[in-house]
Amino acid sequence: MRNAFAQEILAIARADPTVVVLSGDIGNRLFDPFKAEYPSRFMNVGVAEANMISMAAGLASCGFHPVCYTIAPFITYRCYEQIRVDVCYHQMPVTIVGTGSGLSYASLGVTHHSCEDLAVMRVLPEMQVAAPADAQDVRSCLRAAVATDRPSYLRLGKKGEPQVFAGPPPFEFGKWVTLREGTDLCLLSTGNVLPIALEVSERLAGAGWRSQVVHCASVKPLDEDLLTDVLANFMLVATLEEHSLAGGFGSAVAEWAVDHRAYPRRLLRFGTQDRFLHRFGGQDYARQQYGLGAGQVYEMIQSELESL
Repeated sequence: MRNAFAQEILAIARADPTVVVLSGDIGNRLFDPFKAEYPSRFMNVGVAEANMISMAAGLASCGFHPVCYTIAPFITYRCYEQIRVDVCYHQMPVTIVGTGSGLSYASLGVTHHSCEDLAVMRVLPEMQVAAPADAQDVRSCLRAAVATDRPSYLRLGKKGEPQVFAGPPPFEFGKWVTLREGTDLCLLSTGNVLPIALEVSERLAGAGWRSQVVHCASVKPLDEDLLTDVLANFMLVATLEEHSLAGGFGSAVAEWAVDHRAYPRRLLRFGTQDRFLHRFGGQDYARQQYGLGAGQVYEMIQSELESL
């Protein structure tokens, strides 16, 4: 994902002279092509993320569209006040990009895990939030974010994620994409766990269940039209995210369902539990610890379907 981001932001900058990139002392070689073409439009702010956000807000007030980039927990939790007050309160067109989100940096420990960023970013007034599924999706989400005049947060993985889309898929904030049609249940997936949702769908098909799979890159705003249809027509709806069950995408769906009195017969939410990991391994290992493996998700959904 991060390679696609670096390539796409350079292409965007060639067409839009207001685009500037700020980095929190990460991705220096990644941005070498950008720096070679536009040395005055790239700033390595160093390990000073709060300053980076305030600088971005200042640049935005002068007519630029800043894109801030660093590791997800550092660009969200470490500078939350600056995002809230300097960017969102003033409705500045700043695009905040967190790389290595969720459990992408699982082996580096809890300091580099980012399983609460959707929760804290989506509650900010004026903030748009997107979680692309793969490198091609990054390109679409990034272009949409830079094209708006509002604050945006893009939640990226790291690199080497499975490719889902052959080319940049359609994306706009507030709209989702249905990848598979079904009648028995609906899987609402956001971010880089989409391959898991597709694998679960295949396993369910083998057991005779027809599942609809929806890619929900837009976490805020939700696709209210599609959500209305899904909650009204499926006996079981499941949300899937590499993020905490507290306050994340599944919570947003549940809140919307309650507010609009749109109750499916059963709503399942898959995500990380309210606990830190104290044993570390790769991303797949961490997912297993939180019950996010394809087999684990399949077994729970299969059990629920049989009990309905």
